[in-house]
Amino acid sequence: MSTHNLFDTKVLRVKPESIKFPPNSFLDGSLPIISDPETEAALREAARIIRDTDDTVAFPTETVYGLGGSSLNDNSVLNIYKAKNRPSDNPLISHISSIDQLNRKIYGDTNVNPSELLKHIPKSYHCLIKTLWPGPLTILLPVPPQSTNTLSKLTTADQPTFAVRIPSNPVARALIALSDTPIAAPSANASTRPSPTLASHVYHDLQGRIPLILDGGACKVGVESTVVDGLCTPPLLLRPGGFTYEEIKNIGGEFWENCKVESTKSVKANEKVRTPGMKYKHYAPSAKVVLLLPSEDKNKEKKLLNFTQLFTKEVNDNPAVKKIAILTTKYLDNIKDSELENSKNYDLIINTLGYSGEEIQANLFAALRQVDEIDKVDLIFVEGIPEEDEGLAVMNRLRKAAANNSIKF
Repeated sequence: MSTHNLFDTKVLRVKPESIKFPPNSFLDGSLPIISDPETEAALREAARIIRDTDDTVAFPTETVYGLGGSSLNDNSVLNIYKAKNRPSDNPLISHISSIDQLNRKIYGDTNVNPSELLKHIPKSYHCLIKTLWPGPLTILLPVPPQSTNTLSKLTTADQPTFAVRIPSNPVARALIALSDTPIAAPSANASTRPSPTLASHVYHDLQGRIPLILDGGACKVGVESTVVDGLCTPPLLLRPGGFTYEEIKNIGGEFWENCKVESTKSVKANEKVRTPGMKYKHYAPSAKVVLLLPSEDKNKEKKLLNFTQLFTKEVNDNPAVKKIAILTTKYLDNIKDSELENSKNYDLIINTLGYSGEEIQANLFAALRQVDEIDKVDLIFVEGIPEEDEGLAVMNRLRKAAANNSIKF
């Protein structure tokens, strides 16, 4: 990554709790009321950058921090790719603040009857979005006809569909509403790195490459949005994320009962992908990551014994390793340094990711960044969890972070 700094990156603190939206604003586009003057000033400055320039802004969503530019502006989208060092054939999600904004700004439809507000959204999605929007759910929609389409081809990677969602984080929603611009926003990290869940993660990766970071505190969900395709039959879960596969099936109505999970493990170099996160190396720390896959065996003592043997072999095979992190979930939570052979020969950090799926998901990226960027370890062991509920999204990210370097234990 180039060290050439283009910007003196500003970090402006905003208070999410000072932003209040009227109940139907995600439908009709009514604006938020912001009680904190500093938050409002920061949001208006960020909105001006999005609306009136080609530059980008980093901002918190409920999932991870996003790096946003106008979905309608080729140069803004190019600047997102440039700041992240990201391949430009990876499509971007467009974030909107309301269905009204989708109709006006993307479909160029300014006279939509209130009773037809969802006219540009296929019926297959109606049950899902009525319950899960605003929130971490991204849907695929057909790109509008050429005569009315305003989306940059760089946002869609020149495909017939585009990905869109309404975030529930008040800072994100207010920024999109105040700029009245659909915002294309991948995660605000350098490409291939773990996604950022704190403003400090964004600053670490993108300082000097973007003009502004809105600091709204920690992201609650901790992994990116769930991406679904309801334009095909049966429908597809393209990327597991903030809502679980089980929730999509239960809430989506009859059409989603047979929802399939996209199972492509790798994508060919020249293959187009319909959603972010399906191609290229992702979520990877600098250190080597070994993912421990849960086996059928639930015996804790046996698992500890298995792990100590794996640990010893890995360390013996890599004599250069001086500092090791173990990120635990269910079975390794009370492992002690003393149980690991040769533990005096290197520094050992043992951190828990949490016990519930929600906790593990929320802590995942921050924990990987902590041991990699701050503790500067050489090797990371991560204890995986079963691939159900939040586990599907957690393990999707961990397999990529480990570059499929995984062992059953």
